[in-house]
Amino acid sequence: MRIVLLGGPGAGKGTQAQKLSEKFSLPHIATGDILRQAVKDGTEMGIKAKSYMDKGLLVPDEVVIGIIKDRFNQDDVKSGFVLDGFPRTVPQAESLDSITKEMNMPIDAVVNIKTSPDVVVERLSGRRTCKECQTVYHIVYSPPKVDGKCDRCGGELYQRDDDKEETIRKRLDVYEKQTFPLLEYYKNSGKLLEVCGDVSIDEVFESIVQALKK
Repeated sequence: MRIVLLGGPGAGKGTQAQKLSEKFSLPHIATGDILRQAVKDGTEMGIKAKSYMDKGLLVPDEVVIGIIKDRFNQDDVKSGFVLDGFPRTVPQAESLDSITKEMNMPIDAVVNIKTSPDVVVERLSGRRTCKECQTVYHIVYSPPKVDGKCDRCGGELYQRDDDKEETIRKRLDVYEKQTFPLLEYYKNSGKLLEVCGDVSIDEVFESIVQALKK
């Protein structure tokens, strides 16, 4: 089974990708992770990616696709994968379709986790991060034992700028505009499955599993 997982900020797609990976014994391919690994390993594509990253530039699509293709060539991917963090645009989706077709491993399903803005704001604006060890807490779901203090190191907790409501809503607007054409692309291909992400982690997971079974 070859699955692409989509979802905006706060949708929890990383968590769901990991749960799907464990349930179906599929590798979880997070594009950020494989990009960093390619740079660390000094692969041809990793070296190209580093040249852009060192200048503070976005890594071009063709380099990211090259790194994904390298990952798809590894043995553990032959039975399938869960791809998380890519594609984000229609050109990226077209490139992904091209290489998966070329490698005879087409995408089976694209799962979009839909979340309402108010739920995302509640989730993300409640996050607090330790200034010392970067441990993340949530004032409702996983609060520290002592208000404002990290359980692990005693460091001061703070709210990151990108966890503030105004910033979150801007990020959601950008995501909606960017991904609407992508969702239409996958809808037209007949591969798009949509689940509600406003419920608990386990409920979202069960919805995804049921959608995949259909």
